Amino acid sequence: SVVDVAARTPYPPDAFAFVREGLHLAAKRAHGPEPEMVNPALAGKRHVSGRQLCEALRDLAVRRWGLMANTVLGSWHIHCTLDFGKIVYAMIDNQFMQKTNGDSLEDFRDTFDFAQAFSPENCLRVKLP
Repeated sequence: SVVDVAARTPYPPDAFAFVREGLHLAAKRAHGPEPEMVNPALAGKRHVSGRQLCEALRDLAVRRWGLMANTVLGSWHIHCTLDFGKIVYAMIDNQFMQKTNGDSLEDFRDTFDFAQAFSPENCLRVKLP
């Protein structure tokens, strides 16, 4: 289970759930709402980039926690976008997510700066989706 995967990382299960939620938001932004009936031909066609996922996670964190976003993420040992990537790759390594040949953990490095992204100025102007 994802809980077992989380136990082998510095990140708690809530961080994994948050990343999965961000993945759904990123896919919705990139590809539109998920169809009610999943077409097997479309399986795996809702791929998003590391940058797209990080941006969705940033916006989701700000919407959910506002000025406390950086504090909440920090309590989960998430201090930079590479931490999001490490969570994603832990899920990939345990078959909870898939990647394409062009994907890399490096896609998550320095996607944005947490101090700037979660500054009061940015926290007050983020809108979803």
